[in-house]
Amino acid sequence: MQHLMMTTEEWFKEWEGNRRLTRKVIETFPEKELFEFSIGGMRTFAEMVYELIQFSVEVTEQLIDNKPFPLDREHRKDYGVTKIALLASWDKSVLLAAENWKKIPQERFQEMFNMYEKLNAPAWKNLLYVLENEIHHRAQGYVYLRALGIEPPVFYDRS
Repeated sequence: MQHLMMTTEEWFKEWEGNRRLTRKVIETFPEKELFEFSIGGMRTFAEMVYELIQFSVEVTEQLIDNKPFPLDREHRKDYGVTKIALLASWDKSVLLAAENWKKIPQERFQEMFNMYEKLNAPAWKNLLYVLENEIHHRAQGYVYLRALGIEPPVFYDRS
């Protein structure tokens, strides 16, 4: 008998809560600093958000048919060079990830999956990486906001 800690639907709802919180962090940034501010040689928060948008859509796309493809960083700025455009891309990525999620066969989550042809692990573990990556980058956003003297959103409000 297999014991589950949570269903894939419950997991996805948790991820969506994280996505809502990350959106609040994006909204909190002043436009100029979103695209220009960084600390210690790290990327700007907008550059991190480009990655989060890309991963959420592309990884869920790859999982539908278990057909990984290489990571392409070349077109990330297509997600927007203004705060309004970036938020629109974020919202679109949330919808696309939800649509893709419904198409992923349940058994796929236990199968080996070579995300971006670089991270070969069970699909659930790659998805955990995507979530952890978002949390990591959101935390960098919190540090940036604090360095700018801006109070970030409370971390536990996922509404």
